[in-house]
Amino acid sequence: MVSLLLLTLPWAGCQFLREMEGALREGQGRALAATADAIAASLSDQPRLLYPHPERLRSADNLEGSIYAPALELDPVLDGYEDGWPEAIQGTFENLDIRVPSLHYRAGVRGGTLYLMLQIRDDSVTYHDPGLSPEPNGDRLMLVTWLDGRRQEYVIATPAPGSVAGQYAGRRHPGAEATRIRGYWQDTAEGYAIELALPLALTGGRLGLYAIDVASHRSRGWRTAGNTGPLLQAAPPWLIYPPAELAAQLARFAGGGQRLLVTDRHARLLTTVAATSDPGDAAAPTTFWLLRALYRRILADPALETQPEPALTGTVSGEEISGALRGYPEQRWYRTNTPGRRTLSVAAPIRERGTVIGTVVVQQGSEQYLSLTDRAFSRLLGYSLLVLGVAALGLLGFASLLSWRIRKLSRAADRVLGSQGMELAHFPRSRARDEIGDLSRSYARLLDELHDYNEYLRTLSRKLSHELRTPIAVIQSSLDNLGSVQDNSGDSVYVSRAREGLERLSHILNAMTEASRLEESIGQREHIVLDLVPLVQEVCAAYRGIYPDHRLVLHCPPGPAPVRGAADLLVQALDKLVDNAASFAPTGSDIVVSLTPRDRSWALAVSNTGPPLPGDMQGRLFEAMVSLRQRTAAESVHLGLGLYVVKLVADYHHGSVQAENRDDGKGAVFTLVLPAAS
Repeated sequence: MVSLLLLTLPWAGCQFLREMEGALREGQGRALAATADAIAASLSDQPRLLYPHPERLRSADNLEGSIYAPALELDPVLDGYEDGWPEAIQGTFENLDIRVPSLHYRAGVRGGTLYLMLQIRDDSVTYHDPGLSPEPNGDRLMLVTWLDGRRQEYVIATPAPGSVAGQYAGRRHPGAEATRIRGYWQDTAEGYAIELALPLALTGGRLGLYAIDVASHRSRGWRTAGNTGPLLQAAPPWLIYPPAELAAQLARFAGGGQRLLVTDRHARLLTTVAATSDPGDAAAPTTFWLLRALYRRILADPALETQPEPALTGTVSGEEISGALRGYPEQRWYRTNTPGRRTLSVAAPIRERGTVIGTVVVQQGSEQYLSLTDRAFSRLLGYSLLVLGVAALGLLGFASLLSWRIRKLSRAADRVLGSQGMELAHFPRSRARDEIGDLSRSYARLLDELHDYNEYLRTLSRKLSHELRTPIAVIQSSLDNLGSVQDNSGDSVYVSRAREGLERLSHILNAMTEASRLEESIGQREHIVLDLVPLVQEVCAAYRGIYPDHRLVLHCPPGPAPVRGAADLLVQALDKLVDNAASFAPTGSDIVVSLTPRDRSWALAVSNTGPPLPGDMQGRLFEAMVSLRQRTAAESVHLGLGLYVVKLVADYHHGSVQAENRDDGKGAVFTLVLPAAS
C-alpha cells in the first residue's frame, strides 16, 4: 500500500504534461491568430479576390434566392444522373401555391465552368413540338444571367430526352453565347432532370433559374418554380462561387497541417485550401500506439463541441466566425472523432475601408503539438514505471526485512512463554542500532529483571520456612517449659492461645513448603498413557469414606478415557477439587464427579451445592493465596493454594481448568479439561 503512493509520480508527470500541453496549445493559438491576421490584411487590399463582381459588395445584404456553387473536385459527366455529385450543397425552389412544379438544384464550379444538376418535379411532362412552332411550346427551363447591367435569358427545351443546348430567349446581348450552354435532359419518376454546363463568364456573377410547366401544347396557362420569374426585369439573384484567384492566393499561406477558409460577409464559404501533409502525422508513429491512445485519453476534453459542417446553402457556422463577422478576432477548440485529438479554429475579419467584408478561418489539428507531447509522455511513463518498480521492490524488501525481524522477535517472545512456564533466561539480544534492536534489548532487560524477580518468588516460601522454623522452635520450647513449671489457671489460657497461633504459623509454613516443592517436582514427572475411568472410580470410592457427611455421586462413560500424564498429579488435583467442594457444600448434600468427552478432550468436573461464585472472583480463584472461605476459630488455616495446585497440574498436562456457577445458580462447578491421548 505504501508503494502505491508512488503512483503520484506518474500522476504529477501527467499534470506537468497537461500544463505543457496547455502552453503549447496557447502558443499554437497565438501562431494561428497571427497567420489569420496576416492573411486577412493581405485580402483587405484585394477585395476583388472575394468579390469578382464589385456590385455584389456594394449591394444590399440580401441573399434571398441566391445560388451557391462550391468548387468540385471532378468534372461531372453530363448524363442527367446525380451520380458523382456531392450531397453537401443543394437547394430547392418551389411553387408555393400548389408545390408543382418544384425545382431542386445542385451547383458546382470547376475550371471556369459552372455545372448545374436540376431536378424538376412535374406530374406530366410536355415536350417541345417543333411542328407547332419554332419557339419552345412545352415544358422548359429558363436561365437568366446579367451581362453589362442587362438581363439575358436562355431557354432549355427538347422534343425528347437526350442532349440539349441553350437557346436565346428574347433579345440577344452581344456577349451572350447560347451555344456554349450544353447538357442532357433525362426523364425521372417524378418529372425530369437536366444536367448543364456553362461558362462562368456568361453569368455575370448572377444566375436565375425557373421551370415553366404547361398543361398541353394548346394551353395558354403555365406555372413556374424558381428563384426568379418571366415577368421580372430586375437583376437575377447572385451566384456565389469560389474565385480561382482567391484559392491561388491562399495556397501561398497554407502549411504545417493547416486548413484555410475564406467566407464572405454572409458567412458563405468562398474557398478552402488545406495543406497536403501534416508534419505531426509523420512524427506520431514513432510513439507506440497504445501509449499514444492512453495519453490522448488523458487529454480528452468531453466538454468540447464537434465542429459544425457547412450548411446546404454553403453557410459556415461557428462562434469564432460569428465573432469575426462582428469585427472581433476569436478562436475556438473543437472535438474530433479521434479520441484525444482536437481542432483549433481561429477566425479574423477582412475589412475594406473599415467595413467587414469577410472572414479568414485558419484551422489546425492538435497533432501538431501532440506529436511532441506523445514522445514526452512515453519517456515519462517509461521512467516513471522504472522508478516505480525499483522503489516498490526497495519498499517490499525493506518491509520484508522489518517483518522478518519482527517475526523473529515475536518467536523469541513465544519461546519465553514455553509449555513449562516462563523461560526467561534465553531471550536473544539484537545488536542492530535501530528501533527494533532497541526494542529487543529493552525486552531482554525487562525479562532479566522479571527472571530475577520470579526466582525470588520461587524461593520465597523456602526461605521463609527456613528462617521461621528456628524462632518457632524457640517459642515452642519456651511454651513447653512454661506449661510445665507454672500451674496458674489464668496463665494457661494465654499459653493455650499462643500454642494455637504457633500451630497456625507452622501450618502456613508447611503449606508454603508443600506448594513450592510441588512446583519443583511437577517438571520432573514423565507422561504416560493412562485411563481416567478406573482412576476416578478408585479415588471416588475412597472419598466416600473421607467425607461421610456428603453423598458422592460419580458419572463415568462406559468406555475408556485415555489421557497422557501423571496419575499421582491428577489424583492430587482431584483431591483439591473434592476437598474444596466439601468445604462449601452443606451437610448431607451431593458432590457430583463427572467425566465426559469434549472436543478431543476429557472434562473432569466436580459440582456441589452451596453459595455461588462472585462474578469478579471467577478469574482469580486459581491464583496463589486467594481464598473465599470465611475462617472461624475452630477451622484450620486456608492459604488458597489448593486451586493454585490444580492450575499447576492442568498446565503441566497442557489442559485448562475453569470455575463457573451451576445452571440453577445454587452452587459451583470446577472443571479440569485434559487432552485425549491419540
